[in-house]
Amino acid sequence: MRQGLYGAEAQRVQRGRDEVKVMVRYPEGERRRLEVLEDMRIRTPAGAAVPLTSVAAMRWDVGLPSITRVDRERAIDIIIQVSKIKGGNPGEILGKLQDGYLGELEAKHPGVHWALTTTSKDQADSYRELGVGFIVALFVMYALMAVAFKSYLQPAIIMTAIPFGIVGAIGGHLLLGFELTMLSAFGIVALAGVVVNDSLVLIDAVNGLIKEGVPVREALIRGGRMRFRAILLTTLTTFFGLTPLMLETSIQAQFLIPMGVSLAFGVAFATTITLVLIPALYLVLEDIRRAGDWVHGNLHEEGERRSDVQEEL
Repeated sequence: MRQGLYGAEAQRVQRGRDEVKVMVRYPEGERRRLEVLEDMRIRTPAGAAVPLTSVAAMRWDVGLPSITRVDRERAIDIIIQVSKIKGGNPGEILGKLQDGYLGELEAKHPGVHWALTTTSKDQADSYRELGVGFIVALFVMYALMAVAFKSYLQPAIIMTAIPFGIVGAIGGHLLLGFELTMLSAFGIVALAGVVVNDSLVLIDAVNGLIKEGVPVREALIRGGRMRFRAILLTTLTTFFGLTPLMLETSIQAQFLIPMGVSLAFGVAFATTITLVLIPALYLVLEDIRRAGDWVHGNLHEEGERRSDVQEEL
């Protein structure tokens, strides 16, 4: 059949520097008619030519529009769309397929292999790249705050709000019944840059009061009072600004809702923790600094005392 339709090489003719293949096949008019298959002759190993209908049963069916190959093997893509409205969980369904049906498929058909490609593979790569970018963003944020505050520990205190923001984002997904998706991860990355604002404003106010000579504990209390309204308003405007998106029921907005949930609940939870945790950590840092100064002072006094004794001797 291939020789009749595609052609069989009869000879090769040299024309200058080019070599031309001479192919023998059916005329173009017959190659475009399906009826020619009924009259086609098939050559047997013995050399005889028999009608195709005598050695094969033909039926009409829909063929593949194209043949896809992966690593030189024929492949077919299977795409499944899960309805979240009916409670479908893509991760759970994929896990059951891997543990059950796909394993049985390979056992029944040894020549068949399956692999996660396209969407699943791209999603895994995106998560990996997003993780690397998130780490780089955290380092840049820390460096900028370290330069601004001229301290290595205060930026670390400010950035402690980020883990609590992530906890709030995950809790928001559990509370509203949403699955963590790629857009949820995008929201968490954006959340890291938002939750540090409240801590930064609070620490900046406390540092200003301490420079004026206010004791640390009193500066923390006064700084919290001074910045409480600004912190609270920032959180409320962010949360309620994202509420219409979280309550949207249109299909076009469904893929954006997880990102809004990450931002809204992450900011709300991190702000609550910020007003309590950041002052406590600041006091711990101050206690450590005083303890270091006390040890340094005692060592200095001991060194001077030994120097005086040596001079007397």
